[in-house]
Parts: sequence; structure tokens; C-alpha cells
Amino acid sequence: MPRAVDGTRRKDRRKKILGQAKGYWGRRSTLFRTAKDAVAKSGQYAYRDRRVRKRDFRSLWITRISAACRAEGISYSRFMNGLRQSDIQINRKALSNMAIEDNAAFHTLVETAKKAAVAS
Repeated sequence: MPRAVDGTRRKDRRKKILGQAKGYWGRRSTLFRTAKDAVAKSGQYAYRDRRVRKRDFRSLWITRISAACRAEGISYSRFMNGLRQSDIQINRKALSNMAIEDNAAFHTLVETAKKAAVAS
């Protein structure tokens, strides 16, 4: 009688990898060996880009704040320095949102930052 060596474990392992490779282009989604490489590489990209995403969003928020500040006649660095001197602690995400959605409140912050910059 033949002996079962690696029955369901092998099938399950391959099925898991191919499931993760579902939607990949070409043979990367159907052949185990190429799918295994593609899944490993995608995991590396995912790990790296979870950290890069945070940098990208911070950069986006700074760009939005800077554009709004320029419209008010002040540079981003002078605005942030004025906020710091005024002891106003608000994060860049909130500032970016405020610049887009609540121009009046952002204008008030800009005026406060300008006064603090002149006073020092």
C-alpha cells in the first residue's frame, strides 16, 4: 500500500500562496514558484510602504499648509515659527484640514502667527 508523504499540508501551503497571488499579472498568479517570489516581494513592498505612507501624507499636509499660507502672505516656516512662539500646538493634519475647510479659522491662526513673529 502506498504511503502518503505530504498530502494536504503541501496542497494547503501552495493554495495559500496562490490565494495571496490572486489578481497578479500573467503566470505570477497561476504558477506556484513564480507566485511565491511575487508574494514575497509584495510583502517587502507592503512593509516598506507602510512607513513611506506616513512620510507622504506629512509632505502632502505641509504642501497644503504652505499654499494656504502663501495666499495669506506668509511663508510656511514663518507661520509654523509664529505658532510655536504663540504656544499654539496643533498638528499638520489638522492645519491642512483647516486650511481647506475653514478659511476663517485658518486666517485667525495666520494673524496670530504674524503678531507673534513681529513681537519677537
